[in-house]
Amino acid sequence: MSEPFPRARSAIAGLATFGIGEMPGFSSIEMAAQAGLLAVQDAGLAINQVDAVFCCLPDDLFGGLTLAEYLGLHPRFTDSNRTGGSSFASHIITAAIMIEAGYIDNALIAYGSNQRSSGGRLATPAKSSVWEQPYKPIFPLSSYALAAARHMHQFGTTREQMASVAVAAREWANTNPEAFAKGPLSIEDCLASRMISSPISKADCCLVTDGAAAILLTSTERAKGGPRPAVPVLGAAAATWHNSISSMPDLTTTAAQESGARAMSAAGVTPGDFDTVQLYDAFTINTILFLEDLGFCAKGEGGPFVESGAIAPGGSLPVNTNGGGLSCCHPGMYGLFAIIEAARQIRGEAANHQEGAQLCLAHTNGGTLSSQATIILGSEATI
Repeated sequence: MSEPFPRARSAIAGLATFGIGEMPGFSSIEMAAQAGLLAVQDAGLAINQVDAVFCCLPDDLFGGLTLAEYLGLHPRFTDSNRTGGSSFASHIITAAIMIEAGYIDNALIAYGSNQRSSGGRLATPAKSSVWEQPYKPIFPLSSYALAAARHMHQFGTTREQMASVAVAAREWANTNPEAFAKGPLSIEDCLASRMISSPISKADCCLVTDGAAAILLTSTERAKGGPRPAVPVLGAAAATWHNSISSMPDLTTTAAQESGARAMSAAGVTPGDFDTVQLYDAFTINTILFLEDLGFCAKGEGGPFVESGAIAPGGSLPVNTNGGGLSCCHPGMYGLFAIIEAARQIRGEAANHQEGAQLCLAHTNGGTLSSQATIILGSEATI
């Protein structure tokens, strides 16, 4: 058996977002660089102290190289590993292990996208597999619709229950100044929204926004000496069970079942320990699937769980407290924003701060429910 993730040996020392919503006039690399500079400053470091760069961009396969050049860095290690929206959690895993090994000291993990102001559509080089293309699916929406339809068939999940996810996200967003989508949203509004790929309607889909995010990951000991509270990474794990949705072993069970269990084992925690949970909600069905697979409710009970109001403000499990990808932002890939919201909760800086938050989970998703990666963050008191 391989050694577990190095618990609490690395920590987020700096973090930043930039340009959430609409930021016309900025390219993706310019946005990522701005967020990166702000995160380094937040950590109390100089940019030349960064010796590893991890970066995915929607329009540049060599984003890590481009960001290093843009910032004038000569890093020891650069990585643009792409697993979709889970890429940044994978970057944290790689960087944390390298920091523990002494190979690098300060890793900058950054992302930026101008997809709303540059065209208003999802920007991705990915597409359906050759075996799926004859059926003319909408990529990636139809794949998630397939999972939703199967969940409805197998467990009796309803469109009203899926709409509860969107309504809860909007309620959180309405009290978050950074969130892009605000205003009233009801179950009836969601049910009346335009159907795109049955059973997923427009209200079940994430936003299309601009936005950039970055974190500075270093050793926990170094982070403790910084100007902001250190946020140790207590556990992290990734898992991949398929790429194309047509190869998914079970449309109602994702690899989050594995990544979550391994991350929690490394951290020494259980689902009942978390103060907030940040989930990659590209579509409303995601939240239901991940709540089940991560152990917050039993398989098949995700629909009734969200319908009960458990994940909304005032509920028993604060989920996507910034508004998530459904109402806060979704600039192509949301994963890093979920991680930052978890860290902000622990630092006491989140717009919808949950009093006493010490332990937070961020779960990220890439492809068509393909790549799953779970990050568990804690306060210094949890070490």
